[in-house]
Amino acid sequence: MISLVTGATRSGKSEWAEHLAMRSQKHIKKNIKKNVIYIATATRYPDDAEWEARLQKHRDRRPESWQTREVPTELSKTILEINLEIKNDSAYILVDSLGTWLANLLEENDENWNKIENELLAAIQDCEVDITFVSEEVGWGIVPEYKLGRIFRDRLGGLSRKIGAIADAVYLVTGGYAIDLTQIGERLP
Repeated sequence: MISLVTGATRSGKSEWAEHLAMRSQKHIKKNIKKNVIYIATATRYPDDAEWEARLQKHRDRRPESWQTREVPTELSKTILEINLEIKNDSAYILVDSLGTWLANLLEENDENWNKIENELLAAIQDCEVDITFVSEEVGWGIVPEYKLGRIFRDRLGGLSRKIGAIADAVYLVTGGYAIDLTQIGERLP
């Protein structure tokens, strides 16, 4: 199962994705408890106390039983590796977040970015374990004045839309509420 959780800053999207991961552990099939593998895409900056505090807040919410892998750029490779390691449906991958992962790759030219994006989409579709992605909604404001801001916004919006097109569930989190768009919405043609 592929899920996408999207929303604005501080909307609760990471908490909702974590809730989905915890809920997956309660659905025991064949006496197999799902092992949550949390893929943290953020790059650490020890000299940035505010950034480190944000990362710590996420770490503090995660149960100790969850595996954490810090993956700032090699997301496709990591998903494929986990898929090979796990031979059944006993794992649940939570990727938090696509925006920070993309920011780590923002310097890539369009050709390289398209290749990276296609590799990720292929890895997702080949993945046999449940996977949830957290993605930021950045396109609801004005068009950024700076080119790099426009590239980030356009790439993240496009990637979220492509993952949403193959996802089994897409949630919009806003104001502390999660809305299942696959239940009330209609997929674009």
